[in-house]
Amino acid sequence: MRRSIRFLLGTCAGSAILGGYLYTVGAETVLARMTTVAPWALGIVAVLVVLEGIADGIGVWASIAPLGDGLSGSKSVQFALAGDFFDTLSPAGPVSSEPIMARFFSVETGTGYAEALGVRSTAKYVKSATQVLVSGLLGIFLLVDTPNATPILLTLGGSLAGLVVFGGVVLWSRTQLSSALVVVLTPIVARISGLYREQPYGRDFVAAGVERYWSRLVGFRETPGLLALIAIGGLVEQLLTAAALWVAFAGLGVDSVFLPILVIIPLPQIASVVPIPGSLGAYDLLLGGALVVVTGVPTAVATAAVLLVRTLTLPFSAIAGGVCVSYLRGWRLRGDAA
Repeated sequence: MRRSIRFLLGTCAGSAILGGYLYTVGAETVLARMTTVAPWALGIVAVLVVLEGIADGIGVWASIAPLGDGLSGSKSVQFALAGDFFDTLSPAGPVSSEPIMARFFSVETGTGYAEALGVRSTAKYVKSATQVLVSGLLGIFLLVDTPNATPILLTLGGSLAGLVVFGGVVLWSRTQLSSALVVVLTPIVARISGLYREQPYGRDFVAAGVERYWSRLVGFRETPGLLALIAIGGLVEQLLTAAALWVAFAGLGVDSVFLPILVIIPLPQIASVVPIPGSLGAYDLLLGGALVVVTGVPTAVATAAVLLVRTLTLPFSAIAGGVCVSYLRGWRLRGDAA
């Protein structure tokens, strides 16, 4: 496909997501909020949003390093932005977007789909667990005496406990899960592979893929440095997002404390359970309500700050990510690209 057509398709896809957001929130509301923010703050927030998208490339590079020759720095950023696009577009965020991205990772590195999905599953788990852990520890010291903050602390604590229990159960029941996955996935893989192969893949192929998935998932035990880098990348993203909200408050003429904002950044990830692309409305509501509790700012100010950050984040994730997606290799299914 010609590069100009790819660029046009990516831009159109991203613009459609932006249009959906403006339709949901209201273009007049967005314009009114944007004009109330100091121009210097608007520029800084825009820079922080871009840096946050780029910072995701740290975790991408570290997670893909064990596959083939890994990815270069620029490729890692491209895949990070492409992942943000699918996170925004997919109703369940990373839960549904990572299986899509695994296809492109496998093609780029010349490895199997199961291996790519294995390393990305580990990366998303480590990133989320690190962010929730740091937020929970900070929250204990910063919000314990804050009125109405108990639900936030309980949610963070419950999320961390859930991640620990989930990880433990998955590893403990690995054999049973593998058998179940083979049974469930075999007819699906056979149907899909039958679209581009005369002889569809069968049970043995699926079983081998499941085994490769587990080997990549637990293989990070031998490379703790990569796990640490994934965790650091997640914390950098969290810091940049919190900084963008803090600057937005300053641009609205309201003084706020940075650390309480940092605490609640992982909280809106719960919005992924709402089956709406980009969690439109749910994300904004959760984050805005949490900001009111931890910072004490008026609801209107918290809503304006969230709206400002989201109005800049979604176009960047959608348009820049859409363009990056259009240049990925792996759109065509081939018999030799299992």
